[in-house]
Amino acid sequence: MTLALGAVTLGTPVVLAPMAGVTNPPFRRLCREAGLTGLPLTGEFPEARPPFAPAGLYVTEMITSRALVERTPETMLMITPDEADPVRSVQLYGVDPDTVAAAVRILVEEGWADHVDLNFGCPVPKVTRRGGGSALPWKRDLFRDIVRAAVEAGASTSRARGHEVPVTVKMRMGIDDEHLTYLDAARAAADAGVAGIALHARTAAQYYSGKARWDAIARLKDEVTGVPILGNGDIWSAEDALAMVRETGCDGVVIGRGCQGRPWLFTDVVAAFHGSDTRVRPGLRVVAATIRRHAELMVDHLGDEGRGLREMRKHMAWYLKGYPVGGEARQQLGLVSSLAELDARLTGLDLDLPYPGDGAEGPRGRAGSPRSPHLPEGWLDSPWLVGAERATVAGAEIDTSGG
Repeated sequence: MTLALGAVTLGTPVVLAPMAGVTNPPFRRLCREAGLTGLPLTGEFPEARPPFAPAGLYVTEMITSRALVERTPETMLMITPDEADPVRSVQLYGVDPDTVAAAVRILVEEGWADHVDLNFGCPVPKVTRRGGGSALPWKRDLFRDIVRAAVEAGASTSRARGHEVPVTVKMRMGIDDEHLTYLDAARAAADAGVAGIALHARTAAQYYSGKARWDAIARLKDEVTGVPILGNGDIWSAEDALAMVRETGCDGVVIGRGCQGRPWLFTDVVAAFHGSDTRVRPGLRVVAATIRRHAELMVDHLGDEGRGLREMRKHMAWYLKGYPVGGEARQQLGLVSSLAELDARLTGLDLDLPYPGDGAEGPRGRAGSPRSPHLPEGWLDSPWLVGAERATVAGAEIDTSGG
């Protein structure tokens, strides 16, 4: 089972979802290697690779078009590619068609991206309160203009370089159950010429709580034809990925929180899509080796050991989910500030502990609770951008400028 997104063809229809503070080059590399080789823990590439390689698309953290056009240092670091990745994929957030188009041209002209994804799914209040992210598709004209500008910029710049860079979109079902936008937005995106549409089957009001409504993915697949549809939400295992495709008919899956602390989920999913029963069930020694390698890659990426280890702290609880290592050990690993300290803490664990089974499976990451989305005043009064709303939306990138 393959997936074609314009000129980009994936050996397996699986995509790593952009996650703020998570999907930087070190983590993307671990996930990509897991999907490619089936050996996510060492980084080694054996001569006899599994028959289901290569696979997947591994997308950057969300960056803002404004920050990219301004070339802020943090944003330029965020789009740093994994040099061994054959497909450089960048997710772009923007609220102004001209700025988004300018950002796409930079990504294509300068070789930062082989694929650009547009974010219309972020539910974070600092984004939605000014009309960005998952709030934006409610304004049909603005959504249409942004997508069209991005696709046209990508196409014209690609022609000049002789290298097609497809543009896709990722969205939620809508703001809440009374203000669903995904079908109209998907039709507009398809008309604009996008190469694919990914749906996180939750509303902004759900945040990450409750269950993803896969029936919405199925409806989207039925009603919007001629463009690949990818499903996102509640894929915690390879079996979940297979079930989503079977139940919805979607063309591929997008994996977010399910791989936090578990890059080898991509080994499982790639294997499953190609009929293999390969599943990675690591004991604690293997998990510790993965943590150590992740930390080393993080330090190399950031060029600062202290900062690299601080960035690793959030990953510790994810990696150790289900393993009986004790509260004090978890706390200490969450405070490490150097590779030497990390080595000492890891060595102090009982590395002979086996895979804990169900304790390491199932949902992970923060789900939060349903909440009323933060929106500009009067935002829901009209599905079209009117009056002072233009000025409000124009400021939507200011708080997130810099990445």
